[in-house]
Amino acid sequence: MDRVDAAVAPLSVEIAFGPRAGHVQRVTLTLAAGSTVAQAIARSGWTDLPADLRVGIWGRACALTETVRDRDRVEIYRPLTVDPKEARRLRYRSHKAAKAP
Repeated sequence: MDRVDAAVAPLSVEIAFGPRAGHVQRVTLTLAAGSTVAQAIARSGWTDLPADLRVGIWGRACALTETVRDRDRVEIYRPLTVDPKEARRLRYRSHKAAKAP
């Protein structure tokens, strides 16, 4: 495949979303070259997405206007329910209490 064919070839993109802990929904789409993250998410068909949508490609945060490339994995992040530092403190306290005689 030469450069001209590669520029117009369709892209295969995976969209991933974890609506709750331990559960991930994935869908693989074929998109036109030059498609954005927002267009990929719109094509996924998911309607129950958070209002304050945060996204990334392969674990790196990006804007909805970012252009996707072939074999990208677009990830939709859900909002945090607890501050990570506070969660760590709570786990430490519970482990400390469990070890106490």
